[in-house]
Amino acid sequence: MFAFNSGKIENPEINYHDTREVFENGRVCAFTGEVRTLFEQQNQKDCYNILKDKIINKEKLSLDLIKSVHFELCKGTYDERRYLENGEKPGEFKKHDYVVGFYEVGSDAEEVGYDLQELIAEINNYKGGDILKTGAYFHANFENIHPFADGNGRVGRTLLNYYLMLNNHPPVIIFDEDKKIYYGALNIFDEKLNIEDLYVFFKEQCIKTWGRTVCQKIR
Repeated sequence: MFAFNSGKIENPEINYHDTREVFENGRVCAFTGEVRTLFEQQNQKDCYNILKDKIINKEKLSLDLIKSVHFELCKGTYDERRYLENGEKPGEFKKHDYVVGFYEVGSDAEEVGYDLQELIAEINNYKGGDILKTGAYFHANFENIHPFADGNGRVGRTLLNYYLMLNNHPPVIIFDEDKKIYYGALNIFDEKLNIEDLYVFFKEQCIKTWGRTVCQKIR
């Protein structure tokens, strides 16, 4: 469910049936869409399998971990122009300046490493408090930095759940049907540096995640 919703937020061709086939059987029969959509879902599965052991071993956030998540999620799917003309590849920070969102935010390419390292240090050194709120703070700042040429949303949502599970908090699905609210909360952070709207949204999505998951298992 996470892979389906996270992928569909940015790729409308992704559907739940194909995602489930990839996760359960490792293949999809009679597929007629763009092959990239299958790569994206297989990549999410591969990334999850890699992160499972890291969560158990309590491996903290780091630049190398973030780069490895980006590589796993974006391998074989990168835009050809960025790959061939701009020299930007999965697992590497952006080499050119890109902006995102209504307020066109994004760190300068040469400042990405420094900005991320500062954010990581702040998150890793934080003790106690509301883990979901800290996760919202991390996610908002990560998306604001916009460290990669592509794939920032999928990477950010994956890292959010990595951080939550690392701290014994249940993961959360950001549902595709609620993406307008999600983007709106990110825009509010970009404008006011206030995470309250995103935090409230994440709390609602967490309740929705586990309410829907339990209902599906009962059925």
